[in-house]
Amino acid sequence: MMLVNPLTAWALVDIARRGRHRAIVQTPAASALGKMVVKLGRKFSIPVINVVRRSEHVDALHAAGAKHLPNSSDDGFDSHLRKLCHDPGATISFDAVSGQLSGRVLRAQPDGSELIVYGALSLEANQIDPASLVFEDKRVKGFWLSEWLRHRSVLHQLKLGRQVQSLLADDPKTEVHVRLPLEKVASALEQYAANMTLGKVLLVP
Repeated sequence: MMLVNPLTAWALVDIARRGRHRAIVQTPAASALGKMVVKLGRKFSIPVINVVRRSEHVDALHAAGAKHLPNSSDDGFDSHLRKLCHDPGATISFDAVSGQLSGRVLRAQPDGSELIVYGALSLEANQIDPASLVFEDKRVKGFWLSEWLRHRSVLHQLKLGRQVQSLLADDPKTEVHVRLPLEKVASALEQYAANMTLGKVLLVP
């Protein structure tokens, strides 16, 4: 909550900035990390297209400053997302859902785009249309924070940690939905899996 999410959000946006991408697509935008990406996008003037799957997520993200909020559960999502991706030139996407959504996002992006996978909340393999890779020059890559940090010195990591914490010290923060005793770990896992966007479930003594 204090380190991994903020550093991952920073690293992903840093990849977009260094690659000179004009806009970002992300899933799942309503997560704590997704809200951090929204804030960093505003900080660095990079438009962020925030894919959600429930209408109630839209209000929460609006409050966090998000603007583009296509809902993957809506009819016409794919055409709407395609238009949003092509208008600002969203040639990079960050995906922690996987499954069918990965392919839908990559298919909506302009030719030459890149999908970076850093999670699999759907517990499904990425379903990518080969036509996107063969005929549209699109790419899929993985991201692992530990590997990203391994290429940076300890001093750089310490400086980066302080900088990220300073940038993300206020809103949005990681919400805690409920605290449960350790003996209720099974219930805690069920509650978190049922609705992750409500916040983290903490196990306490």
